[in-house]
Parts: sequence; structure tokens; C-alpha cells
Amino acid sequence: MGYKVVVAGATGNVGREMLNILAEREFPVDEIAALASRKSLGTEISFGEKTVKTKDLDTFDFTGWDIALFAVGSEATKIYAPKAAAAGCIVIDNSSLYRYDPAIPLIVPEVNADQIFMYKNKNIIANPNCSTAQMVVALKPLHDRARIKRVVVSTYQSVSGAGKEGIDELWNQTKGIYVPGQEVAPSKFPRQIAFNVIPQIDVFLDDGSTKEEWKMVAETKKILDPKIKVTATCVRVPVFVGHSEAINIEFEDPIDWQEAQDILREAPGVLLIDKREPGGYITPIECVGEYATYISRVRQDSTIENGISLWCVSDNLRKGAALNAVQIAEVLGNKVLKKG
Repeated sequence: MGYKVVVAGATGNVGREMLNILAEREFPVDEIAALASRKSLGTEISFGEKTVKTKDLDTFDFTGWDIALFAVGSEATKIYAPKAAAAGCIVIDNSSLYRYDPAIPLIVPEVNADQIFMYKNKNIIANPNCSTAQMVVALKPLHDRARIKRVVVSTYQSVSGAGKEGIDELWNQTKGIYVPGQEVAPSKFPRQIAFNVIPQIDVFLDDGSTKEEWKMVAETKKILDPKIKVTATCVRVPVFVGHSEAINIEFEDPIDWQEAQDILREAPGVLLIDKREPGGYITPIECVGEYATYISRVRQDSTIENGISLWCVSDNLRKGAALNAVQIAEVLGNKVLKKG
């Protein structure tokens, strides 16, 4: 016996990935509903070997459905997630709306799956920000061994993190550079993204940080440990898919880079590819379509007493969004609902 599963926002990048990953991982689905806005009503979407037509999110009745994966943004989530939850359907939400609500669990299954039972507070589970998700997967096993004091992270985030509009803008600007008279002015991003990097993701806050940077701080504390100090600089780069992070970690206890490698090699969700030779590391291109959080460039930081630096890469549409949501559904199935 399987589950009745809803994917809300099924025509978007993340919603499509949710459907793909549910099929790839053979999640026990008895019935699937792909929901979208009225303007996309009837659009055909692939689900494994099947094709399903989208239904109207606005009029959908969630009664009798087990799990709803939401990828519709905060405004729509604010309207429809409570309706689904009230109807007895457990919501796994990919937006930022519920991440900072202390009554709602913020889950990365490799890190804090034991908090899944908090869903009972509101029948809602939050999915973290894409840049946070991959980082805490890398940090968790190291934290368990040597207790992390402080993290300094610089991110190199792909345009797919800004949705289809971000992908289109990079593509069109890149073409426009080579065709005189067809230059494309920035609209989705504050500056040209083609052949450039932009040190701003989301809006600026009063302290000079951006909201994306604040998210990484707040979410790491909620998911992993409130005592960890985190400072982040988040940068948009001209890459279509795949977020990269340069992470510097200060520990309470001594740990050397060889032991860190050994720990990461065995860590759930992590794939260590770290050869100290040209090309002996992972770049975003190699991570596209993959499940793992890849770690490379593990090395000692001699400027502090117990320091390690590393390079972390993951497919942001997968681990950073859709995959993590499906993994949460799998934890629900194994620990809570137990139908499959």
C-alpha cells in the first residue's frame, strides 16, 4: 500500500524535479496529483513513464491525501498550505514561509531526521534554503566529531536558484553579447549576470548583509546547532545549475584534514572526490542531476588552532530543493505513516 501524493507547483523547475525524483527513487505512490495555477491548467507533466495533467491548485480538495510537496512560493503557500494541513494532508514546503517558525520542523534528513515528529504541531514541515541544505550535510558529521565553533562560507550560486527567469536571463544575455544590437539589460538580477558575478542574492538588510546570507545563518543554527557562529557571503554566478561553497570551519577540538576526509568519505549524502592534482575535484557541471553533496579540496587552515577548509558542490534543484523534500517524505513514510 502506497501514498496519495500531491505536488503543488508542478510546472515549475522544482515541481518538475519533485515529480522526477519521486519516480526515480520509486517512492510508493498510489495516486499522484500535479497542481498548478489556473493559467497552467491541463498542462501535461511527466511522472516516470506516465503523463499527468495539472489540476487547479485553487479548487483542489486535499481531503484524503497523505503528503503534499509545495513548490509555489511564499505567497501562494500562505494561502494553500494551511488548507492542506487542515484537511489532514502533511505539507512539505519548499518556500521560506515556515522555516523560522519554532513550532515547525526544518528538516535535512541526513542531519536532523529525529525532529520529523514536530510536524504534528501544524501538519507542516519546512524545507531549507538550497545553499543551507548542502552545507549542513557536510558540516553535520564533522560537528559530531569535533564540535564546530564558527563557519565562514562564501557561496557561488547558480541562476536556477532564481527560477526560470534567472536561467533565461543568463542565456539571453550570453547570446546578446555575441550579437551586436541584441544586448539584454538586467531585469531579474540587479547587474548583468553573463560573464559576471553579483555579490547580492535577495534584498539587503539593515546590517549590510543580504537576506540570503541571513537565511544561511538562521537555518544552520536551527537545523544543526544554535551555538555555531556563521558568517556568509552569497554570490550569484553565471552557472545554470549547481551551487558551490567555499567553507572554512573552526572547531573546538583538534581535527586534521586526513581525519576530516575519512569522516566525510563515510558520511550519509556525501561523496568525497578529493585528489590533490589538476581536476581532482568536483565542479557544478559534474553535480547536475546527481543526488550527492560533493566535497573536495579538504585541507588544514593553519591560521587558526583547529581549522579545516573545504569545497562543497551540489545540484541546487535536487538536494537544495526537490530531493530534500522527497527525502523528508521518505522519512515520513518510514517513521510516521508506515504505509509503503
